[in-house]
Amino acid sequence: MTEQAPPPAPARTEMLDPRYDRLEQWPTTTLLSALLDSQLDAAASVRAALPALETAMAEALPRLERGGRLFYIGAGTSGRLGLQDGVELIPTYGWPRARLVLLLAGGDAALFSPVEGAEDDEAEAIRAMQAHAPTPDDVVIGIAASGGTPYTCAAIAHARAAGSLTIGMACSPDSRLLAEAQCPVLTWTGSEVIAGSTRMKAGTAQKITLNLFSTGLMVRLGHTWRGQMVDMRLSNIKLVRRAHRMLQHLTDCTQPQAEAALQQAEGSIKLAALLLQGRHSGLQPAQARTLLALCNGRLGLALERLGQTSPMQA
Repeated sequence: MTEQAPPPAPARTEMLDPRYDRLEQWPTTTLLSALLDSQLDAAASVRAALPALETAMAEALPRLERGGRLFYIGAGTSGRLGLQDGVELIPTYGWPRARLVLLLAGGDAALFSPVEGAEDDEAEAIRAMQAHAPTPDDVVIGIAASGGTPYTCAAIAHARAAGSLTIGMACSPDSRLLAEAQCPVLTWTGSEVIAGSTRMKAGTAQKITLNLFSTGLMVRLGHTWRGQMVDMRLSNIKLVRRAHRMLQHLTDCTQPQAEAALQQAEGSIKLAALLLQGRHSGLQPAQARTLLALCNGRLGLALERLGQTSPMQA
């Protein structure tokens, strides 16, 4: 009789914590306190990952400056967190939709309900990656709490073989995803209050990690100026009013001047700021656009050059 191999050990995120064995019998206050403490532990776990995040950012920036794309890949909670982080870059920082690839195991259907077997389908992950043809300038982020999700690991392996920068974000050490990725980022969260419910502590750590990484990238790529979202897309009245306040703060203009400049700049806060800063010297929209392009979209540099250059030269 053939001896069967023992089942693999569970990921650290799946292990039981005996402290919570009688959780259901606890007073509600005690239960909520335990859940909150686990969330605070999740936030603390990210601090140890900051050096790894800094390395990943340093590797990612030159690729994105050359026009590379951002990929987010995952399954289940991890995948949905990645999709959320990526999608929000478009309205918040004006990140081009054409330079964003969002891959969730199971496709759109998995946004609202589990898709059986999707996270185990390595062949589908490879097909999805082949369809998007990753390049050496692309930055591919794989997210998996356990670090062992086959779909995510296979996609990362394919991207790395294609020469892309691969970043693996996991909450379990010594995992396949961290081994496959060029830049492994570990947030070691350990057992959950509810065993295996990685939407809790691990999910919080992943959400924070993604926020730090993507926001740091957007700052370094020039999508902010003086702590404000100068590439924000004006998709509703609230954001238009925010843009007016932003321009008043950045250029010391009046409300009517901010409104007129933003209209003249066709909704571009950066262009409006340049027009306002050059309003006394007759800077025209075409000149402002040229100046901003010469400065690779970096408003601070464009404003600095504007102070050194006449509008006709700009």
